[in-house]
This record gives sequence, C-alpha cells and structure tokens, in this order.
Amino acid sequence: MTRDVQVELLSVDALRFDDGRPVRAASAVAPLGDGWLVAQDDATHAAWLRPGATTSVRVFPPVDGLEVFAEHDGTKRLKPDVEAACEVRLDGGAAGVLLLGSGSTAQRMRASLVVPGQSGLAVTVSPLEALYGRVAATLGIDLVHLNLEGACVLGPSLRWFSRGNRANGITCASVDLDLSDLLSAVRGELDPASVRLGHVLRYDLGHVGGVGLAITDAVALPDASVLVSAAAEDTPDAVADGPVVASVLALVREDAPVWVAPLPTTGEAVHKVEGLGLLDVGSHRARLLGVVDADDPALPSSRLVLAVAWT
Repeated sequence: MTRDVQVELLSVDALRFDDGRPVRAASAVAPLGDGWLVAQDDATHAAWLRPGATTSVRVFPPVDGLEVFAEHDGTKRLKPDVEAACEVRLDGGAAGVLLLGSGSTAQRMRASLVVPGQSGLAVTVSPLEALYGRVAATLGIDLVHLNLEGACVLGPSLRWFSRGNRANGITCASVDLDLSDLLSAVRGELDPASVRLGHVLRYDLGHVGGVGLAITDAVALPDASVLVSAAAEDTPDAVADGPVVASVLALVREDAPVWVAPLPTTGEAVHKVEGLGLLDVGSHRARLLGVVDADDPALPSSRLVLAVAWT
C-alpha cells in the first residue's frame, strides 16, 4: 500500500443561504451549471452554490405538508435522506444532477433528477423501491439495513456505495448500475426493476478505535480509480447517528485500497465528509470539495477545500 500521502485542508467555511438561513445537514454535492448543488438530507430543498449567491432549489415535494424533518419532533422517518449526488450527461450532452436517497424507508428510496433548462431548473422525482430492493438483495443486505451513502460515475456505469455497519455484520460494498437504464427509470421510461446491475465489490479500509471505516462518498479519477471519503461512526443501524471517531480519504482500485489517509481536523473537530466533489485533478494529486453535516439543524454545514497528493 502506498504510504507517502499528504492531505491538506485549504479552507473551511460555513454554508448559508442568501437570506442567512443555515444550509442544513449537507450530505452530497455535485456540479450544476456554474456552481455546485448541495443536498440537505433532512429537507426537501437543496442549496445551489453559485458565484456570489446560495439559493434554495426544490428537489422533492413536501411530505405530509412538511419541508424539513428532525428527530426531536418525530419526523426524521419522513426525510428524503439524500446521500449521493452525481453529475450525469443526458441525451444531447446536457448535464444534470442525479440525487439518490439512502434506502431503508419508502421516503429514502426515491431519486431526483435536476436539469438546467431555458426557463430554469427542471426537476423529476421518481420512486424506485423495486430497484432498491434488488440492490439490497444483490448486496445481501436486509432492506431495513440498506444505507447507500455515495456514488460516482465510471464510464457507462454508476457505482453505488453501501456504507455497511460492523455492528450488524454488514461489510462496506458497492454495486454497479447501468447508468443509461437508471436515468431511463428515473424519467419513467423504464421499469425500475429492469435496471441492469453489474458486479459487486467489497471493501475493507480498516478501523479506528474498534469502529470500522465506511465509505460516505466517492469521486472517480481519469484512470478509473476512485477517491472515497470514509468515516468511523459508532452507530447501531442505518438510521441512527453516532459519534464519529475518525474521518479519512482513501484511494481504491476496484476493491483494493491503495492508501488510506486521515483527514486534517480543526481543533478537536473531526470533519465527517458526507459529500465529495472533484475540483481538479492531475497525476497523483487532486483538489476536492467536501461538505460536512453539522449534526445540528441550527448550525450551518461546512464546506471544505482539500488538497491531496500521493506517490
């Protein structure tokens, strides 16, 4: 395993909408137009970060009349829990963002496709329970334990990562989906149960303090290797939050880790990166955008810029 890895935290800033409201529970990020779309896992709106502006974009309809969800008022079970976002190319070459829920409940087994157009953003929301059920079965996971936390596009496929949970004996894994099929299913042109699934990979990134490192997001590099963020979070299941012991970046080729490196901390704070975006990349180096959930709806999520170099 390569050991000479340098990870530098270039900047940290708080994410707020233009009206001062905090960007809540940032959980995924992908390029959109001239900016970045940041998912809020406990809200029906995402944040569109553009030069000089951060605006709200509806990506899901209200649930029981609610737009935001929280554990303290008993509505957490209703949240969309978007944990994966990818830039996707549509017919004609137009670029959009595909947002995917994590699974385990009906509200979390939906996709939202956001596409810029002449008259603004077009948003398509689709239930995909049949597809999630097949993914869970392919990975050998009971549907109630399914926790799909990241995704990246690799050529004609979308690689979807299951975070896993050692407390339940679930290993960190991924499954490849035919991207064209998936987009057709989201647009209502194909039965979600017919989306073609490819090979499964299983990952062992090690553990910290007895807590296993599990993948939270991923970006593909030009050589088909994948940079992933991973966290050691002590949680009993796919729904409950727990203390984060450590957070890392790792480079994987297929299922083999090339290196695993700790993320820099700010004071005593461990930055659990939940969304990862690629700003630029070169030979053995990359600059990354990361978003971090503050785990408090009153506090803004953080945006990190990271530089990583390896030999």
